[in-house]
Amino acid sequence: MDLLLGRLRDAGLAAESAHVATGGTVAVAGMATLRDGSRVFAKTLRGPGSDLFEIEAEGLRALRETGGAVTPDVLAVTSDLLVLQPLRPRRDGEERFWEDLAHKVAALHTTTAGDRFGWHRDGWLGHLRQDNAWDEDGYSFFARHRVLRWLGEPPVEAAFDRGDRQALERLCAALPELVPPRPPVLTHGDLWSGNILSDHAGAPALVDPAVSYNWAEVDLSMLWCTPRPPASDRFFAVYAETAPMTDGWQDRMPLFHLRELLATIAHGHDDWGAAETVRKIAGPFARRR
Repeated sequence: MDLLLGRLRDAGLAAESAHVATGGTVAVAGMATLRDGSRVFAKTLRGPGSDLFEIEAEGLRALRETGGAVTPDVLAVTSDLLVLQPLRPRRDGEERFWEDLAHKVAALHTTTAGDRFGWHRDGWLGHLRQDNAWDEDGYSFFARHRVLRWLGEPPVEAAFDRGDRQALERLCAALPELVPPRPPVLTHGDLWSGNILSDHAGAPALVDPAVSYNWAEVDLSMLWCTPRPPASDRFFAVYAETAPMTDGWQDRMPLFHLRELLATIAHGHDDWGAAETVRKIAGPFARRR
């Protein structure tokens, strides 16, 4: 926390103390108390600065100003520091909380339709770049920038043999047969339960985005395929009532989750079987010997 306190003071914020936040792998983060008694949530980097926090702050603003989502206020941002309005833990056991989140995510997805997939700049997923080059073709965008992009990362190369990679390539070639045409919409990009908190009024608030214009189901897949509380089932029921869903969307959730699985492997975090899950998803596209 000495590093974080020093960065806060360098930015002109009179921080008296800080308590570490758990769960992050890229930044040193914690809740800091300032000299006037107010509290802020702050993150810094152990190494040299980058545009990571600038891009995160821009994503938070886009979700709020373009999509109407609840996000924390950005109080300060530099190349090595991000300071945010503090939030509260989400209310896991309350179905009403997840229903509220469903309405907000549905509004984000139904009011931001664009004409291209991507974003005006590349972003970050963890400590690796997220490729966001514009593409009018969603199938090409998802294949090149959300699946095949990860195959060149050393841990991914080590995890998969030539046959595995060819199966993923054939899966990508078949995307037009697997995914109904849908427009690009503004997506959070990393919408798992750990990035969902509450504001001080109890409303769902979103943090740590990896925004781009993409298929709405990409956001849904993160929440569907990662651990979440039982009450969150209401999210999907309510979302389906308020936003257009095409038949078979549940079956497509693992397909869209490939991005997260491959990124997990690329970060060296596959100690639970992500590579085997990828093989299972791509299995129908593997050539039998």
